[in-house]
Amino acid sequence: MRVRKLTLRHFRNVGFAALEFSGRQQFLVGANGQGKTNLLEALGFLTALRSFRTTDTAVLVGLGQPVAALAFVVEHERQGETAVTIKIRREGKELWCDQERVTKLSDYLGKFPTVVFSAQDIQLVRGAPAIRRRWLDLTMAAMDAGYLRVLQTATRALAERNALLKLGRGSPAELAAFEAALAPAAAELIARRADGLKALGQSLMTTYARLSGNDEPASLVYEPNFPEPNAEALLAKMEASRARDQQLRSTQTGPHRDDFRFNVKGSSAKDFASEGQQRSVVLALRLAQAAWFRERSGICPVLLADDVLGELDPARRTRFWGALDPESQIIATGTHFDGSEMVGGGLVGRDRWQVFQVSDGGFTEGLTV
Repeated sequence: MRVRKLTLRHFRNVGFAALEFSGRQQFLVGANGQGKTNLLEALGFLTALRSFRTTDTAVLVGLGQPVAALAFVVEHERQGETAVTIKIRREGKELWCDQERVTKLSDYLGKFPTVVFSAQDIQLVRGAPAIRRRWLDLTMAAMDAGYLRVLQTATRALAERNALLKLGRGSPAELAAFEAALAPAAAELIARRADGLKALGQSLMTTYARLSGNDEPASLVYEPNFPEPNAEALLAKMEASRARDQQLRSTQTGPHRDDFRFNVKGSSAKDFASEGQQRSVVLALRLAQAAWFRERSGICPVLLADDVLGELDPARRTRFWGALDPESQIIATGTHFDGSEMVGGGLVGRDRWQVFQVSDGGFTEGLTV
C-alpha cells in the first residue's frame, strides 16, 4: 500500500496542507513543535480511525473550528487507487471510502494498515499496564473484526457492572445478568490475546535479534489477570468475588486487568534492560506488528517513523534501517536529515528520499535526495 496524496484541513495546528508523495520514502524535517508528528498522526488515523497519541479525538480539531477533515488517495494492492475521507467532529467521526459512506467500522478494518514508530513507544516498556493494553487492543482490532466485537461486548458489560458497584447497589440477580454477558466475551478476549501475543512474540524474537546483532534474546510474555480462557470458570470467579468487588466498588477480575511484559536475556526489560535495549525492543515490537499486519491482511503497511532513533547507538540505527521491509512505504520525521546514514543502513536500491520542510503547520517540498 502507498499513500499518494494527503490533504488536511484544521487538523491540530495544520490549517491546510496538500501533499503529494512520490516513491516509497518521504522525510519530514523541521524543529520540534512545527507539525511533523501531527502529519504522522493523521496518516496513522487511516488504519482504524484512532490516534496513536490520544484517546480524546476532540483535541484533533483545530482551535475554533467545528470539524477537521483528512483526505487520502491510496494506491492499494487489492482495491487499486482508492479515496478515503475522514471528518472529525468533537462529537464523533464520519468516514467515506470512494465517496460511499462507511457506517460500520468492522467493514473498514484491515484494509489500510499503517504502523507508527514513536519515541513515546518507550512507555510500552516503562509505563502502566493500561498503555500496553491499549496498544494491544488497537493492534488486534485493526486486523480482526471479531476481536473488536468481543472487546466492545466485554467493555460494555464491564462498564454496566462497575456502574452498579460504584453506586453501592446491585442485587445478585442484577450482577449475574451483566456477568452472563461479560464472562463469555472476556474469555474469548483472553484466548484471542494469547494467540495474538504468541504470534507477535515469535516475530519480535527474530526482529530484536536482528537489531541487537543476534547476541541478546528477547521475548514477549502475556500476563493475563485470569489465566483460563474459559467462560464458566471466569463466571464462577466473578460470582465468588462479588463481596470483594462490592467492597472495592469495581470488578477486580478479568481481561481489563491484563498485562504483558518484555524480557531481554531472560530478565524483565523494564527492570534490567539498558536504555538502548528498551528502545530496541519496542522497535522490534513495531516491526513485528508490521509483519503481522501484512500476514493477516495481505497488504504491505505504511511505516510511520516519528524521530525514533535519537537514543540508539549508530550500530543499532544502521540495523533498524536494514530491518525495514523493502517493499514498504516509509514516512519518517526528524529535526535533521541524514540520508547517508539511511543508505548505510541498508536502504540501497530503494527509492530516493522525498524531503519536506515543516514550519508552523506548513509543508514545503524540498530536494529529492
